[in-house]
Formats: sequence, C-alpha cells, structure tokens
Amino acid sequence: MSFDGFDLPGRNDECWCGSGKKYKKCHLDFDERLEELYLAGEEVPDHGLLKTAADIEGVKKSAEVNVGVLDYVTERIGPGVTTAQIDQWVHDYTVEHGAIPAPLNYEGFPNSVCTSANEVVCHGIPSPDEVLKEGDIINVDCSTIKDGYFSDSSRMFCIGEVSPEKQDLVMVTKEAVEEGLRAIKPWGHLGDIGAAVQKYANDHGYTVVREFGGHGIGLEFHEDPFVSFVTEAGTGPVLVPGLMFTIEPMINMGDQEIDMTDPNGWTVRTADGQPTAQWEVQLVITDDGYELLSW
Repeated sequence: MSFDGFDLPGRNDECWCGSGKKYKKCHLDFDERLEELYLAGEEVPDHGLLKTAADIEGVKKSAEVNVGVLDYVTERIGPGVTTAQIDQWVHDYTVEHGAIPAPLNYEGFPNSVCTSANEVVCHGIPSPDEVLKEGDIINVDCSTIKDGYFSDSSRMFCIGEVSPEKQDLVMVTKEAVEEGLRAIKPWGHLGDIGAAVQKYANDHGYTVVREFGGHGIGLEFHEDPFVSFVTEAGTGPVLVPGLMFTIEPMINMGDQEIDMTDPNGWTVRTADGQPTAQWEVQLVITDDGYELLSW
C-alpha cells in the first residue's frame, strides 16, 4: 500500500506499470522517491494519474486523429467559412478515422468542436450564422476519443489580412506555450510552467486568464491536475514522469477579466471586448523531459 492507497506489488512481483519486469527492477526506486516527496510535504500526483507505456501508446493513436483534424482545418479555413462548417469538418474527419469528437454532448455541449473567435476566450459554439471574415482571429479546439483514450489540442488561425496587433497577440501566445514547455523539468513543479507563461505574456503587455487553464487528460477528458497559468515557480504538484496534461493559456490583449454571462451557458468572452488568443498542446512528462503528443 502506498501514500495514496495504491496497492504496490511485492519486490519480486510484476511491476504495476505493465512492463513485465519485476517491481524491484522497475518502479521500486521510483515509488520510494514518491513516498519521500510526499512525506516531505510535496504535492505528489496519485498513481492513478500516471500513464503507463500502454496508456501513452493509446493516447498517441488518439492524438494522430486529433492532429489530423487540425491539419484538415488548416488546409480549408478562410474568409467566408462558417463555424458550423468547421464543426462539420471536425465531426466527419473524426468519425471517418474511427474516433469520437469528445466535446459532443459533453455536459450538454451541442457540437463536436469549440470555435472561439476574436473576443471569445473559450467554448465558442459553432453556428451557421457566424461567418469568418478578413481580420478575424479564431481558436479551433479539437478533442478526440479513440479506443477510450483522450487527446486534446487547439490552434489559432488568422483569417486573411489581420491587424499587426492581432498578429502579435497570436504569435506571443504561441511563444508563451513554448516558454512553458521550456520550463518543464522532471521532478520539478507544475507551477514552473504557469510562471513562465505568465511572465512571457506580461512582459509583452498582455494578461492571462485566471479562471480557465490546462488539465490532466488521457483516460478521461478532464483529469487532475488543474494547470493554472498564473502560478509561482516552485509551487504545485511535482512533475512526475507519467503525468499527462495540457498547456493551453488564454491570453488577452486587454484586461484579464472575463464575461461568463452568455445565455447559452458556455461561451466565455473578455469583459472589455478586446481580442484573446489560445494555443493548446498535450504532453506527458518523461524521465528526461517531456514528450509532445498533440498540438
């Protein structure tokens, strides 16, 4: 039995990770390190959140579809396209590749993808009445289930000629994600990522949304931990190899305050009506860094 109630095998039994090796030659030292960190007062992820090699391979197959969906959208999006068309593209591609769009009917969400344009922070609902035009920026957020494994990523798109201000927001937001990735060190802290993202955004004159962030993922759509992007370095859960989550900061051109009063119960906007941007990647912590799974 471990600190989180997980039943650990005997030294000469097969390891819990499914490697087929004896526990003493596989994860014994790993678990002893977890126990030491826990006893030292660190926030340590439960074993149930750590993905095995088989889990990671399953997620990779899901992510192949997820990335393929966004590549498909990239080739077709432009002025005159409706967000309902994007939703249909995502649904059809996903199903044709043997997968399921994770957002569809998730807690009542009515569509297969989130399309969040201009001042919409997240959870924009596709509509045949929303026609993309020159100068718009839009986030297309795709989530996929394949064989029970979940993948999740999003991209920003500049529609036609976009103002330099919007172009900069989109570029800096992507670079902030890359700063977050550079902050990852196995056995470091989750707060290191958020601190790096926030500093980069703030240094470029932008603000970071507090209420929404990344999340654990893999066996469920949303798992622990919550990944905030307004954190301090050296805080939060330990970045244990096998921990899988998304980095997806929502970065505003204006104030960080948001408006969640839309009657549809989903769509979130900036309170001041200024543009916002988001990029999302999915990764798993490894012994020597991280592996990017979906982007």
